[in-house]
Amino acid sequence: MTTAHIDTFVRDRLPPPDQQPDFLFDLPELQYPRKLNAAVELIDKADPGRLAVINDAGSWTYGEMKDLSDRIARLLAEEEGLVPGNRVFLRGPNNAMMFAAWLGILKAGGIAVATMPILRPGEIATIIERADIRHAIVDARTLDDFTKAASTTGRIGSLLTYEGDAGGGMLETRLASVQPGFAAVDTERDDVALLAFTSGTTGKPKGCIHFHRDILAPADAFARHILAPQTGERWACSAPIAFTFGLGQQLIFPFRFGGTAVTIEAPTPPALVAAIEKFEVTTLGTAPTAYKAILSQLEGRDISSLRTCVSAGEHLPAATWHAWKEATGIAIVDGIGATEMMHIFISARGDDIRPGATGKAVPGYRACVLDADDRPLPHGVGRLAIKGPTGCRYFDDDRQANYVVKGWNVTGDTYRADEEGYFWYVARSDDMIISSGYNIAAPEVENALYSHEAVQECAVIGVPCEERGQKVKAFVVLAPGQTAGPALAESLQNHVKAVIAPYKYPRLVEFVEALPKTATGKLQRYALRP
Repeated sequence: MTTAHIDTFVRDRLPPPDQQPDFLFDLPELQYPRKLNAAVELIDKADPGRLAVINDAGSWTYGEMKDLSDRIARLLAEEEGLVPGNRVFLRGPNNAMMFAAWLGILKAGGIAVATMPILRPGEIATIIERADIRHAIVDARTLDDFTKAASTTGRIGSLLTYEGDAGGGMLETRLASVQPGFAAVDTERDDVALLAFTSGTTGKPKGCIHFHRDILAPADAFARHILAPQTGERWACSAPIAFTFGLGQQLIFPFRFGGTAVTIEAPTPPALVAAIEKFEVTTLGTAPTAYKAILSQLEGRDISSLRTCVSAGEHLPAATWHAWKEATGIAIVDGIGATEMMHIFISARGDDIRPGATGKAVPGYRACVLDADDRPLPHGVGRLAIKGPTGCRYFDDDRQANYVVKGWNVTGDTYRADEEGYFWYVARSDDMIISSGYNIAAPEVENALYSHEAVQECAVIGVPCEERGQKVKAFVVLAPGQTAGPALAESLQNHVKAVIAPYKYPRLVEFVEALPKTATGKLQRYALRP
């Protein structure tokens, strides 16, 4: 297999071929040419006068983003010693300079390793060491923890820092003297472009390897067929681009379809509402809990520009879907994706949406549920399994054999497949509570709790019980104005009994200020377990 990479460190640590999933390229739009540089496809071929990025600091056209990314690529290759295949550590919030750096790395033939801005020194050092990273581009406002981590590893030889989109940083100063234009490295479609570390819902992050063609595939499968994007649309997302959901919604999809990325450095629900109103956002991507929180922020605000809303990261409760539809008239597009799969692979929109169901396999993908003997079931309950143009390739990790089973990507989710091809979320495979012989799916109990007005957020787990084996325990974050206490706990228990089978109600209710989450906002149930 040919490659444009001189440094083959990551390529040499791909899973063995017999542990990789089956890949499908059935759609014509997924049959990419052998020579492919994803950054060139995303930014260089667009109308240079069209608006590419806008935020509170300013705006940038596609031509300006092309020039900026070209200069970064030239600086890396000609002055910082980057050779194709080198890994480049990225740290900072979503903004134009972060996006230009990500594109510049790919143009130079490097491998982008974007990280969450809130990672701490120990976590940063682990990534630097595991991926043998020697180059870094860091927003100076997030430099302290990076500096501490870099000093312990002794690996970083090239560090470029910038001042967000305000300008005036070291990188900006150096770029001013760099010649414009850059001939992007002629990478192969199967050259590594991205090393994405999982958000750690199971406690230990894993590195996921994605090729240049994997960067484009979610745009040409999920976005093209489910979101039906139009030129000039404005996209906002609460997730940083270190989270591949955010990378797709905030960078890949807007640039693939001639849209505009509306970046928000601190995307709290109030900030999202303000950005939608100020910049006339048409497509929003965020998590179910954010949609529920935004509902309380809408009075007196104009969000009429919104056309499409996408939810991912966690199961979308039917109660939240209905509440959003009633308040805005927009049917949220639910979806399930995974860092291992790059982006969303099951979803539905418009009249195809069944509230409470995640949807059907996205065009280009196939989905089924597997029984206990790894046999695909035509319908029923089992472990969700996927094949498509993207798939799991863990970086130097023996857990590859657990994720890929007989060519299928097995996501760790339990689903019910119905006879119409819809997939209904049951639980994470390790979130099933077994109490007195009954299987109780934690998310089902959570959905019932979410339909109570007092509940802002909740998480349900099974805790040891001598009598039942396990009993259901709920951790509840109350909505503003609610008062914790035994009376409210009993009210919640009775509410759950009235909504779902009574044996599923939480026998223990604990009120908490916040729930443990990953940097991408995913609930970490393992952190709640005794």
